[in-house]
Amino acid sequence: MTDQKAPLVARQGAGRDRGQGRLAAPGQLETGDGALTTDPSGESLAQVARRYGLRPSALRPPVPGYLAQLWQRRHFIIAFATARNIALYTEAKLGQLWQVLTPLLNAGVYFLIFGELLHISRGIPNYLGFVVTGVFVFNFTQRSFISTSTVMTDNLDLIRALQFPRAALPLGYVVIEMQQMALSMVVLIPILLLTGEPLSWYWLLAIPALALQAIFNVGCGLACARLGAHVNDFSQLLPFLMRTWLYVSGVIFSISTLSLSGLGKSLLQVNPAALYITLIRNAVLATQRESAPGSKPYNKALCHVWQTLGQLKGAPTRYLYDSAYCHSAINPAHLWYYAVGWAGLALVVGFFFFWRAETGYGRG
Repeated sequence: MTDQKAPLVARQGAGRDRGQGRLAAPGQLETGDGALTTDPSGESLAQVARRYGLRPSALRPPVPGYLAQLWQRRHFIIAFATARNIALYTEAKLGQLWQVLTPLLNAGVYFLIFGELLHISRGIPNYLGFVVTGVFVFNFTQRSFISTSTVMTDNLDLIRALQFPRAALPLGYVVIEMQQMALSMVVLIPILLLTGEPLSWYWLLAIPALALQAIFNVGCGLACARLGAHVNDFSQLLPFLMRTWLYVSGVIFSISTLSLSGLGKSLLQVNPAALYITLIRNAVLATQRESAPGSKPYNKALCHVWQTLGQLKGAPTRYLYDSAYCHSAINPAHLWYYAVGWAGLALVVGFFFFWRAETGYGRG
């Protein structure tokens, strides 16, 4: 009996001398002098893994395979987003109404302070519809950025427990904001009708504009998710950056009324937030289409009338539309090209930026 145990004890002692392999990370064995690299038969662990078709659990899949995995989990993404969306306001007495009340209250505050008290509404026809539309559209991007910046740290247990493409999480959170934006647009329709805006076929242009904005939000949301996962203070800084972005994107004022050079106005108008706001305003607000600079042939005299009289407090409505005869900082016909370019650039850069760190999420 003793003789039979001796070889086993010796092998165990030899194993302790060599050191047992320890997991350094998911799917990886520690290497070095103290790591076990062969099984008792003398075959290397890598050869054993290949023989049995094993692969590292943390291996980053190639882009086509990764996209295929995301597509396979599209139903999970939508179900996850819907469940989280319903749960957001479960404890509030008004429940889901807060999805609409929050941007409405923000728009009311901006209208009161900037429109009535500071008179930034000067030179803008139907300022109420103008500011409500701007707040709703910008809120879609703002909430997408902020929510995705904490998505990886907020779901560490889920990431560590299940194997799935991590991009599904920021995608799900952008879907949440899309659902809330859809509800906000339903509320926006009667508001615009009550302010005198006519219902027309132009309103359908808001659909592709919102689709482009959603694509832009997805790409930037993926980038925010990676930054939030690896830079602890990013999610704390982001709200201040978003507030600054709001104030330079024409949400509460018309960029065309600013006393800036042509280059300065062009830079403000081609920033993505301002672009999507402008496209959607032009779609649902006839007052914006008819008063947008560059929408009519340039007329120096009428443009001067708007600059001198149209921007005065209590100016007659007819003067507000003379801004259409002024020069536009950028060609209005090119707005859609810029919007498509921003959406495509954000999606490609954001996806690859997030995908390259796929194996590092959940290790913090």
